[in-house]
Amino acid sequence: MIDSSGKNNRQNNRNNRNNRTKKNFMAEVSEFEEKVLEIKRVAKKIKGGNTIGFTVLVIVGNRNGKVGYGYDKARNVSDAIQKSVSVAKKNIVEIKLTGKTIAHEISAKYGSAKVVLRPAPEGTGIIAGGPVRVVVGLAGIKDISSKVLGSKNKLSNVRCTIKALLTLKK
Repeated sequence: MIDSSGKNNRQNNRNNRNNRTKKNFMAEVSEFEEKVLEIKRVAKKIKGGNTIGFTVLVIVGNRNGKVGYGYDKARNVSDAIQKSVSVAKKNIVEIKLTGKTIAHEISAKYGSAKVVLRPAPEGTGIIAGGPVRVVVGLAGIKDISSKVLGSKNKLSNVRCTIKALLTLKK
């Protein structure tokens, strides 16, 4: 059957269907970059056996002075990641940057984790290990030297790093 525009109805329906599916699958554009730092499988004993879940640690940042972390759990990995990202976006903090580095040396302690952050000359890059590297990178710091002492726990190191960055004076 041909409509008033001269096109076939079947073609119009097909085009409308394609446009609908494209709209549904378009990704949401966000100003924040997300990085999954850790995925752990956890289990809980219940009456019928074990329930297995996953905990995820995610860092979000805009590489321009804003960074946050989220830690959440769910029964499957994709749900845990989504929950962690939403928690991280709620926990975003503003960090005072001076150019591409930090203004002065800082240290912080959170639980058994201790982090020391030192400014570095331009062109040095990020000299940091594990979680600290991800946090300062997503915060937008380009030149920094750091040392993590005391703890190997990624969550504690992330919390300690953000605590240290919040103590910065401009």
